[in-house]
Amino acid sequence: MLQKVIITCAVTGSGSASLTKHPGIPKTPKQIADAALEAATAGASVVHIHVRDPDTGAASNRIDLYEQVVKRIRDGSTDVIINLTCGMDGELELGLLEPLAIAPTTTLRSALGRCLHVVELQPELCTLDCGTMAFGESIFVARKSDLQEMAKLVREAGVKPELECFDLGHIEMAKSLVADGLISGRPLFQFCLSTGYGAPATPSVVLAMRGLLPSGAIWGGFGCGKDEMPMVAQAVGLGGHVRVGLEDNIYLRRGLLASNAELVENAVGIIERLGATVATPSEAREILGVEKRG
Repeated sequence: MLQKVIITCAVTGSGSASLTKHPGIPKTPKQIADAALEAATAGASVVHIHVRDPDTGAASNRIDLYEQVVKRIRDGSTDVIINLTCGMDGELELGLLEPLAIAPTTTLRSALGRCLHVVELQPELCTLDCGTMAFGESIFVARKSDLQEMAKLVREAGVKPELECFDLGHIEMAKSLVADGLISGRPLFQFCLSTGYGAPATPSVVLAMRGLLPSGAIWGGFGCGKDEMPMVAQAVGLGGHVRVGLEDNIYLRRGLLASNAELVENAVGIIERLGATVATPSEAREILGVEKRG
């Protein structure tokens, strides 16, 4: 078991379902930044950032919104590590199969279009989703060539990628980026479980995914919904880092809506009861091998 555990807080995500269930989902740049800073005060050393349309709350990938959020966080009273998503603008939706037709709701863009905000704003971390997979009727596209180009772009910007893996095969894809020399330093893996479309957050899955990692890899994991806090305990017990937040789960307990800070406080309690210590942002930077930006 690790003595120092990094807590990441994913403060808002891009899903629409949570908007109708939780009136406190952060939507505007100020709300997202404030939630990130509150999570940092509660014990998170990393904040994972999506942005939303401030008026509608719909998922967005506008660079001006990221810029506002990043500036507010960097101007805040903490030195929390910023992790920007590169998981947007990768969806392919098919209108017809015969003849084949792409639906107008498709958001798929080039590799640069998907990570331009990271190249411009240069956070410490960003995510790379390491596998093409179906999310209901949508197909998230992550071809090897897309990932190779995105890995090159973020490396040139001095940003460390967090290799997001929703299934065992995604680890093999991520390892190919490491083998190709596209990932600098110790690779950072994130097990993204119980999303409803990839692998579940069961002990056998976590053990199998951990067993596939390359030597020296850093890893963490999260479970969605009711699996969020049990996954914290699993990850800590198996030597990993953890993630919580309203992107993954909106409840503190059955029927009681949570804030990001409350979910972080829950994670802190689990980590400490298991005999480990929560890493500070400076300790997390040392573990991850990143320098403070901004």
